[in-house]
Amino acid sequence: MPNWGGGKKCGVCQKTVYFAEEVQCEGSSFHKSCFLCMVCKKNLDSTTVAVHGEEIYCKSCYGKKYGPKGYGYGQGAGTLSTDKGESLGIKHEEAPGHRPTTNPNASKFAQKIGGSERCPRCTQAVYAAEKVIGAGKSWHKSCFRCAKCGKGLESTTLADKDGEIYCKGCYAKNFGPKGFGFGQGAGALVHSE
Repeated sequence: MPNWGGGKKCGVCQKTVYFAEEVQCEGSSFHKSCFLCMVCKKNLDSTTVAVHGEEIYCKSCYGKKYGPKGYGYGQGAGTLSTDKGESLGIKHEEAPGHRPTTNPNASKFAQKIGGSERCPRCTQAVYAAEKVIGAGKSWHKSCFRCAKCGKGLESTTLADKDGEIYCKGCYAKNFGPKGFGFGQGAGALVHSE
């Protein structure tokens, strides 16, 4: 196709890019409206762009697709994420099935075996790279789940009872107030027999 206008071609849509709408990155030109992450479609600028070959990404999507994998990378200390990167074509292994806590003695002393702390859910040693602290205990990231529904938890979204951890929804259903009128809003009548 002849290049009649003589302008540069956009690295995404291959149409002519005029000076007023041009964004340059790594020697290529883009329309401002085309300068988007290839995965999440967020607008990019010089501080948020990451380039891989001819493809442009935001730093978050680039890190998920091409960054290091494994415990301790990309999420920060003590945080959990439910994003497994399926949209980026990342394959992952399923965690073993949910198991309730089998340790009847939840004391700190009982969890210390051989100098390393033990996870109250699986009773295996918990090392620093995989440790999440919740309800005053150390857990594996994969074990830090609701005892009822198995939902992944964060320190701000958990409730504990008798040494076990629950999501706030399961805790309210199982241990919260019962009877007619609860959950109906302010001023509701309460009647329980």
